[in-house]
Amino acid sequence: MFRRTQNVLRLIILSTLAIMLAIVSNVFLVTINKVHLRSGTDLSEYADSRNMVHEVVKALRGNIYTRTSNVIAQDNRTYNIYCILAEDRLSSGDTITYVQDKEGTAAALSRILKMDYNQCLSYLNQDVWQTELGTAGRNLSQSTMEEIAALNLPGIEFTDSIQRVYPMGDFASNLIGFAQSDESGSTIGRMGAELYLNTYLSGHDGSRDYQADKNGHILPGMKENVISASNGYDIYTTIDEEIQDALEESFEISHQQFDTTRAWGAVMEIYTGKILAWGQSPSFDPNVLDVKDYNNYGTQLPFEPGSTLKTFTYAAAINEGVYDGEEKVYSGPYCFYNDEYNNPIRSTEDNSWGCIYNAGRRNLGMIEYDYGLIMSLNTVTAEVQNALISPDVHLDYMKKFGFFSPVSTDGLPEETGILNFRWPGDKLALSYGQGSTVTMLQMLQAYSAIFGNGNMVRPYYIESIKDPYDANHIIYQAETKVTGTPITEESAKKVQDILYRVINDEKGTASYYRIPECELMGKTGTAEVSVNGGYHTGYTITSIMAALPADNPQVMVYYCFESPYNGNSQIEVQAAQNLFRKTALRLGFAKGQEVVVEEGDEEKEVLTEIITSEMPNLTNHTIDYALKKLEDHKVDVYILGAGDTVISQYPSHNAYVSSGQKVFLATETGSFQMPDLTGWTRKEVTALWSVTQFGFKLEGEGKVTYQNIPPGTIVTRGTSIEVVFE
Repeated sequence: MFRRTQNVLRLIILSTLAIMLAIVSNVFLVTINKVHLRSGTDLSEYADSRNMVHEVVKALRGNIYTRTSNVIAQDNRTYNIYCILAEDRLSSGDTITYVQDKEGTAAALSRILKMDYNQCLSYLNQDVWQTELGTAGRNLSQSTMEEIAALNLPGIEFTDSIQRVYPMGDFASNLIGFAQSDESGSTIGRMGAELYLNTYLSGHDGSRDYQADKNGHILPGMKENVISASNGYDIYTTIDEEIQDALEESFEISHQQFDTTRAWGAVMEIYTGKILAWGQSPSFDPNVLDVKDYNNYGTQLPFEPGSTLKTFTYAAAINEGVYDGEEKVYSGPYCFYNDEYNNPIRSTEDNSWGCIYNAGRRNLGMIEYDYGLIMSLNTVTAEVQNALISPDVHLDYMKKFGFFSPVSTDGLPEETGILNFRWPGDKLALSYGQGSTVTMLQMLQAYSAIFGNGNMVRPYYIESIKDPYDANHIIYQAETKVTGTPITEESAKKVQDILYRVINDEKGTASYYRIPECELMGKTGTAEVSVNGGYHTGYTITSIMAALPADNPQVMVYYCFESPYNGNSQIEVQAAQNLFRKTALRLGFAKGQEVVVEEGDEEKEVLTEIITSEMPNLTNHTIDYALKKLEDHKVDVYILGAGDTVISQYPSHNAYVSSGQKVFLATETGSFQMPDLTGWTRKEVTALWSVTQFGFKLEGEGKVTYQNIPPGTIVTRGTSIEVVFE
């Protein structure tokens, strides 16, 4: 019995040992060969993933450019330092992984970061696991990060981030919009082109998967899988930076003169629809996001434009073949009653529903129909609508010109305006631009038929979308879109003849808008400000729609502002003239003269010769060739880099350049000698930024008063260049 019990115990012990041996063998094989003993399953995948680290590599958002390839918006990758101070952080082999030599580390970092040594040491002497170094250790350029990393300082590590920057500051901001980081760290378009084209701009994030120990150290010889990020597509707009700057300067001039509550305007090529400038005031700087109004005035602010709408009443009558500009018409009060269709019938004052009057109640007696538009007379325009055509014909033409319908320009949010056309007074008011509302975008589209050949084109501002990795890969290329032919070319020319006289006839309402550079044609407008079905007492909207040059119109300029009533708003027109003149100079329409002002405390006009010409193509040519080609242009040339061949230029080929303008020729991508930027404008600095593609940090407005890199210094790629304007 006892022997049988011993045998059973021996059997149990042997069985237990066998099981334990099997388990140990399986563990051994799994550990060494990563193969499960019984199933033969390959466990290497599971073992490898135990300490795998997954990192997201953020894609850079695409750049947004002007038509001459100046950067409007771009991503900057910056770096922040963090310092591991905990001595109990496990080391990797013999490598120390925390800041051990605090004095030596502080000395090295303070030198590179240009911060006080004692301040740096005080950060490193804290009793914390890790620390940052304040503002001096944040938003570092890649070159600064690499300079520090090359020192292999124990415990000094980096995080990177992407910041969306707008080098030109407040520049067509309500059109371009802005982008911000979301919760995941991705930059997302929130407004304007940044929002509309977010899918194209965003790109695709990459990733990095690698094995590391529990302290985050990469294990040597273990696997690493990297998927590169794919940056977003680049957007090229039609915006011209010089004309845009002129538009925004004009807003400030108007504000100073008339205490404007808001202003808006645009410049557009007549035959293509390309928008060269588009803006409003107040606006905002997307770098600081001091947004006062998210609406785009040009598309989301329907308003009663006033007399600029009279042009279309005349265009309808001319195109119908019933207009004789020399025929006489009574210019006194237009009193009316209604017929059975609620159309106005002219009558005497004592037999009427009411009367409409000209500004200041002017009555010039019998005058030619042409002078009704030249002198902007409401009563004569009403007669054109009701004696020569009819309200219904007039309305039909207004719709053919695209009013009260969406224009659908490049994703711009837009209102379509309100048509009031029920009562006789509403119909009369439409003839002279009151009672119904339109948008600036509709005005630009409609006037393209007037100033052109009768064809109406859709305005647009997105020129192309391109692959940043392959210049020949064009994702989208804009084309001119004809949206209708409301009048014939012959009719358009007849309207143009009258609009020429509006500015160049001594009796014309726009005679004060003339400029010495070239002749204009156009139409003024002064209107009451509609608010909630009534009018804002004491406030008016002053506007001008003009085309230049008058002998062969190529661009149109619309300029408009709202302000307290001022009888001189169509006389003191320096703001609009500023825009006209700089547009003419920029596009080569000037006659070779410029007005120079400022002599002591007085303004004085001095005629000086100006040379405006097309910029030659200098890329891939030698510096000697480039300098010779630019001799006659009388420009200020800056050669960037020590190379012999031009690899990029500003302004770009075919852009217009004026004498005295700065021209940049880059000969290499890695370095250039820093110019003296004192007195440079923001536009000139951003041109330097654009052609070099170096990192600039711009602060303030006005002209340059400070640069952190001294003139004459050779700067290399990645250097952080700080410029202050005042």
